[in-house]
Amino acid sequence: MNTKNSETLIEEKTLHRIPIETIFLSFVLGCALTVKVDILTALLFWAGGIMSSISFFWLKGMIYRISFASKRKSLLPLIGLYFLRLILIIGIFFIIIFFFSKKGIAFAAGFSVIIVVFLVEAGIAISRLKKWKN
Repeated sequence: MNTKNSETLIEEKTLHRIPIETIFLSFVLGCALTVKVDILTALLFWAGGIMSSISFFWLKGMIYRISFASKRKSLLPLIGLYFLRLILIIGIFFIIIFFFSKKGIAFAAGFSVIIVVFLVEAGIAISRLKKWKN
């Protein structure tokens, strides 16, 4: 089997797993928050995890569009979509802070769960690497 194709397949599987693991981990941690704090905090935490997964899917799709865009097509619309994505994320943070000023940290923490998932996936990928010395 071609090593490059198998590496690409592993990367695709990993990129597909990251948002699913983010939602799952934010749900599990949100359940723990329900027991420790309250249900609104848990819901905002889980909403943050879902929002980061949606943002990841959107960003992944944009990267594929940019990488397959022809030279004739302008990258300006894609850059505009990227800034629209950032504005929407910032807008959602402002809405959460405006309506739930004391619970905004829960949403931000849920949004940050994707970082933990990235670190775990990076650790798994590093452990699968062949040793440079045989």
